Amino acid sequence: MHEEVAHEAAESGIAIHLAPEVVGHIFGVPITNTLITIWVVMALTALGAWLLRRKLTLIPGKFQVLMELLIGGVYDYMTDVLEDSALARRFFPIVMTIFIFILAANWFGLLPGVTSIGFYEVHDGARTLVPLLYPATTDLNVTLALALIAFFTIEIAGVMMLGFLKYAGKFVNFKSPLSFAIGIIELFSEIARLVSFSFRLFGNIFAGKTLIVIALFFVPYFVPVPLLAFELFVGFIQAFIFAVLTLFFIKLAITDAHEAH
Repeated sequence: MHEEVAHEAAESGIAIHLAPEVVGHIFGVPITNTLITIWVVMALTALGAWLLRRKLTLIPGKFQVLMELLIGGVYDYMTDVLEDSALARRFFPIVMTIFIFILAANWFGLLPGVTSIGFYEVHDGARTLVPLLYPATTDLNVTLALALIAFFTIEIAGVMMLGFLKYAGKFVNFKSPLSFAIGIIELFSEIARLVSFSFRLFGNIFAGKTLIVIALFFVPYFVPVPLLAFELFVGFIQAFIFAVLTLFFIKLAITDAHEAH
């Protein structure tokens, strides 16, 4: 998102696309620009992990010490929340992966060239730029997929730790009318997490991207710089919130209803 975006906006006005754009098909399956972005982010994070693994030494350097402190701090925090180091070891990979992927996707979407490198399509005599890359978390399909991963992780954790019948008893309880009503409310709150997870991330990142595009249209040189810095912070906060909420909901899922009370 550079002068090219501002120039494009000046020619055709501000174009804000809520849905991702299809850039091609593979065996009849539509490939969107957000999907390509996801593939690039996955490749870069995998490459980064591989390079980091290669540089590990018994006598760590400053960067390795910093990474060990960060990872160790997250692990200790999860141990405190879950009150069990074995549980923290079990759920650390999924929670940390969610955080790293969302953070990488959010920050990658702010790089120059994203939304501005692509090809032109002509519709009714007007040229429209179709970007090859687009911020992944501005696609509701992506945030919903992440929400589904978190949702099933939470539910499977509850079933694994409490057993199916005991966990289901949190939502279907016939001991009394009040217990039954509370169980139904709990069931609806579980389903509502899908909406809150996906729309929170989608809404914040999409709003930030829209704000930057508008700033590039009206004041293309100076105003977007602090906005980009702010969006770096927002991208981190959204990844952190998504991961921490997943952790807290796992804690609630594996806690017996009587213990919680």
